[in-house]
Amino acid sequence: MDTTLRQLLAAIGEPLVEVAATPAGLDVALTGLAIVDPDDEPDRYPGQLVLVIGVRGRAATAALRAAARRGAAAVAVKSGGAADVLRAAATEAGTALLLVRPDVRWERLESLARDVLHEGGATGEDGPGDLFSLAQTVALLTRGVVSIEDTASRVLAYSRSDGDAAQVDELRRLSILGRQGPPGYLRTLRDWGVFDRLRAGEDVVHVDEHADLGIRRRLAVGIHAGPRQLGTIWVQEGAEPFAERAPDVLVGAARVAAGHLVRRRSQQAPGGRWERDLVAGLLDGRASPDLVAGTFGLDENVGALVVAFAVRDGDPTSHDLGLAELTEIVSVHAAGHRRAALCAAVESRVYAVLPEVRRTDAALTTMCAEVVTAARRRSGVRAQAGIGSPAPGLAGVPGSRREADRVLDAMGEAQDVAVFGEIRAEVLLTQTLGLLEANPDLRDPGVARLVAYDREHRTDLVISVVAWLDAMGDVRAAAEGLTVHPNTLRYRVRRATAIAGLRLDDPRARLVHHLQLLAAARERA
Repeated sequence: MDTTLRQLLAAIGEPLVEVAATPAGLDVALTGLAIVDPDDEPDRYPGQLVLVIGVRGRAATAALRAAARRGAAAVAVKSGGAADVLRAAATEAGTALLLVRPDVRWERLESLARDVLHEGGATGEDGPGDLFSLAQTVALLTRGVVSIEDTASRVLAYSRSDGDAAQVDELRRLSILGRQGPPGYLRTLRDWGVFDRLRAGEDVVHVDEHADLGIRRRLAVGIHAGPRQLGTIWVQEGAEPFAERAPDVLVGAARVAAGHLVRRRSQQAPGGRWERDLVAGLLDGRASPDLVAGTFGLDENVGALVVAFAVRDGDPTSHDLGLAELTEIVSVHAAGHRRAALCAAVESRVYAVLPEVRRTDAALTTMCAEVVTAARRRSGVRAQAGIGSPAPGLAGVPGSRREADRVLDAMGEAQDVAVFGEIRAEVLLTQTLGLLEANPDLRDPGVARLVAYDREHRTDLVISVVAWLDAMGDVRAAAEGLTVHPNTLRYRVRRATAIAGLRLDDPRARLVHHLQLLAAARERA
């Protein structure tokens, strides 16, 4: 899947490049990257991003036009004070123009651009594993400014700061541009044992502000695969103080980043899709538990629980975007809650399989509530979480998933998180009403007559009888809920009984009528 120019800019953007011209818009596909020196022999660059090095300003216009003639979708140059000339040349040639800031090293831009193009964009083929998307998610959840680095302190990805340069200190700016941080500050970190602590485990390290060095407060966590450190996530304090749960978010993010970096090192980035398919297969019972256990290093007999998340509102575009970002947020929080958590998006829902969870407790429901809150903050969409019951082993995951789905189906509009055991009655009622709706031969013809009467005469007999039944025959309570006089409600119940032939004095018949009327009211709504 090709990356678009829009996705590339969303990932690396400022402070590295400025968009100067987009004759074909931002959604042009980028098939790869090429580096061009004007002294090189001309080549073909179909759909590629071309970095023009070794020349800048007006002198770069010939190379820009040549790259455009040979199929380049976008060209990056250093303006050398000739931005207008370069912009005019790019517009005439029909290629996008990116002006590279003068203090940006070409090798830094190349490295970051190749990473984004290789991953398939900020929300590309490998889904939520993309490091730039992960950095942006961590920035949102911690309220900080994030960079993800390898063990050589090379920046692999970073969060966007939305143009607020005041949030970014000198250390972060120099790191992103590919330079070394202030030597005195790095020596101080070594003297304090910060790097040793990052190598030792996944404890979050707090680094105080150093105004004399122009360095703001930071949190850091090592990214580990077993005893081996793969990199570090740094979060610089921005315009706001860190979120209260920032350290917990970092732990989860480091675990997600570890899987991504392992795939990178083994050159198996596309394998992420196979792994997600395997998790999806576990959820619906297609993948054998022993295969899943062997792949992810789990005990097949360990208990597990499934949480289902769904986006509840928004137009189709915002819904799809919200679902992609919800997947990212769930993966971070789930990994923070359980190291071996497995996540996958299946159709319109996101699932977290949490091994070694034997009961539903406050920590689990808090984690789910934080996911809902974070989804609203990041994407502006409403999300809900349904928690299934614990299963004794991985073979029970499909059952826990079905319960989690039923919880989501039965949840009220006002609920953010619900547990199967707490709304069992609502779940069973929803299932029963679904059965009645799916089988017309089970429906009561008398209730059908009542529904038709309401429609023809624009009356509210169905909802009136439902309110009376819900109130267990308490006319005053039901009338108050409907904001009508009790005598009005009594008349409506008598009228409905006559039209539909209801037998409200028979307990079993009353129960059947109640279910049939609820199904009719749900269809009408």
